[in-house]
Amino acid sequence: MARYFIHLAYNGAAYCGWQTQPDLPTVQLTLEQTLSTLLRQPIVVVGCGRTDTGVHAADFYAHFDYSGQWPVDDGQLVFKLNNMLPTDIAIFDIFPVADNAHARFDATARTYQYHVSNCRLPFRQGLYTRIWFKPDIDLMNRAAEVLMEYDDFTSFAKLHTQVKTNICHLTEAHWNRVGEEWVFTIRSNRFLRNMVRSVTGTLLDVGRGKLTIDGLREIIERKDRCAAGVSMPACGLFLTKVEYPYL
Repeated sequence: MARYFIHLAYNGAAYCGWQTQPDLPTVQLTLEQTLSTLLRQPIVVVGCGRTDTGVHAADFYAHFDYSGQWPVDDGQLVFKLNNMLPTDIAIFDIFPVADNAHARFDATARTYQYHVSNCRLPFRQGLYTRIWFKPDIDLMNRAAEVLMEYDDFTSFAKLHTQVKTNICHLTEAHWNRVGEEWVFTIRSNRFLRNMVRSVTGTLLDVGRGKLTIDGLREIIERKDRCAAGVSMPACGLFLTKVEYPYL
């Protein structure tokens, strides 16, 4: 039995997240079914994370174990897999790794980006969230710097999850203007469920003058999800980078 990593990307609009759920379309289920057909044995895929319904991934890794004869031409395998998968999933590479390599637990950092715009962007439909005001990017970047001073993000976590800790070590958090969009980038060793979308909503409250910097500090220190801003829609969120010590 050998272990392989898959490097892929997907548009999450048509899927109820990454993780397999009964009677619902998910990226994991689609990938497992296609790999099982192609490799002619049941394949179970383990992803580097669990993106929510409608969230996109520009950079995603998963691993699986396979006991059969591996094709000589890896590129041909990738080509066949891409031909069999829906067009909203793209496979970049499949390669062997150590038997104990783990797509989820070995990841040392993940980066997400959230895209918003106050313009109608027909060619970006489904890939950003429309807002109805012009945010102050300087204020939002000051607020993003405040995030870096903390490691307990309970105020931005989805309630009643099974995680053992709400501690996350942020190493990057900032806003940039990209064309007609404002893009929030955040990097951490781990993220809580719904964290990026609720952080983004809270920072946008700062950017529109509804929340002060001191108010943001109070929200973080209260450790109460009800104190934070709204959770932004899934369509604007992208997982953009997953890092491993051996890749």
